[in-house]
Amino acid sequence: MRALITIICINLLFSSCGSKQVAKEANDIRPANNQNTVALTAVQAKNANIELGQLEQRQLSSVIRLNGAVDVPPQNMASVSMPMGGYLKSTQLLPGMHILKGEVIARMEDQQYIQLQQDYLVIKSKLTLAEKEYIRQKELNQSKASSDKIYQQAETEYNMLKINLNSLAQKLKFININPLTLTDKSITPTVNLYSPINGFVSKVNVNIGKYVGPTDVLFELVNPSDIHLNLKVFEKDLEKLSIGQNLIAYSNSQPDKKYHCKIILISKDLSSDHTADVHCHILDYDKNLFPGMYMNAELDIKVTGTLTLPEDAVVNFEGKDYVFIAISHNQFNLTFVTTGNKDKGFIAIENGEALKGKSIVTKGAYTLLMKMKNKSDE
Repeated sequence: MRALITIICINLLFSSCGSKQVAKEANDIRPANNQNTVALTAVQAKNANIELGQLEQRQLSSVIRLNGAVDVPPQNMASVSMPMGGYLKSTQLLPGMHILKGEVIARMEDQQYIQLQQDYLVIKSKLTLAEKEYIRQKELNQSKASSDKIYQQAETEYNMLKINLNSLAQKLKFININPLTLTDKSITPTVNLYSPINGFVSKVNVNIGKYVGPTDVLFELVNPSDIHLNLKVFEKDLEKLSIGQNLIAYSNSQPDKKYHCKIILISKDLSSDHTADVHCHILDYDKNLFPGMYMNAELDIKVTGTLTLPEDAVVNFEGKDYVFIAISHNQFNLTFVTTGNKDKGFIAIENGEALKGKSIVTKGAYTLLMKMKNKSDE
C-alpha cells in the first residue's frame, strides 16, 4: 500500500513539472499586446540569425544625377562669312571634313572685288604724284616762291589720298588680298576664303553659284580639342557643387563608357526652370564626342558625420521605412525611421538622434517583419 502511494506521488510530481515547462514555452512565444511588437522563442531567434547593433557615425557619398550636352567654347567655334558678299565659285567642304588653320576652304568671285583693286591702284598712283607735288610746294613755300594757300592745298590733297589708300588697303585685307603685292597685272575677280581654326566642318550652308551677303554664314567650323560638358543643375543642388569637383559622364548610346570630367565654371544665373549651367572640362578628349550630344553625369557628394545602419537593418512596410529595436530578451518593437543616402551597404538614418544607444536588429529584420505580418493576419 505504501509503495502504491509513493508511485502515485512521483507521477503527480512529474506531471506538475511538465505542465510548468509547457506553460513557460507558451509564455515565450505569446505575442505582446502592442501590434508593433513581435516576440520570438529562443529557438526561433536562433533560426532567424538575429544580430544586434547600434547607430554608427559614417561618411556616406550622395550621388547627384545630372544631364546636359557636349558643348564647345566660343573661341573654338568659327562662323565663316564673306565680309563684302559675293558668289561662291568653288568649295570642297563637306560636314565632318577635317580642316587646318590657313587652308583654302572656298573661292569667291564678284565684280566689286575688281572695282576695289582698281580703286586701290588708282589712288596709289595719284598718291605718288600728290606726294611729289607736296614736296615741291613745300620747298617753294620755304623759299617764299609759293603762297601758303597753294602749299596747304597740296598737303591736304596728299593727306586725303593717304587716308583713302590706307582705307582701301584694309578693305583688300578684309577679302584676303595683299595690297603690298597688288599690281595692275594681278587684278583678279576671285578671292580665297581661309580656315581661321584647326578642326572640323560642322555645317555647310551654301552651294556653288549662290550669292551670299556680308551677314550670311557660309560655313561653321568647330575645334573639338577643348570640348566641355554643359550640365543643367537644379537650384537645390547648386550649393553641393564646387569648382574642381570630379564627376563621371556617359552617353545614352554607350552607358558603359565613362568620361572623367572636372567642374570649371558654375553659372550664377538661373533659368526660368530654376536650373543653372555648370561647365565641366572633359579630361580625356574623344573624337566620338560631338557638340550637342546628350550626356548623363553622376557626381559623388561626401556627407560627413551621418548616423547610419546597415541597409539590411531597414525594412519597408506599407510604403514607410522601419527598424526593429530590442526591448527585452527576444522581443522587438517596430520603429519608424527617416532614411537618407545609401552608400557601400549602409544607409543614413536622418532621425537617428532618438535611437542613439538603442540595440537595433541589424540582421534578420525581414524575418521579424514577416512574423509580425503573419501575427496580424491571424
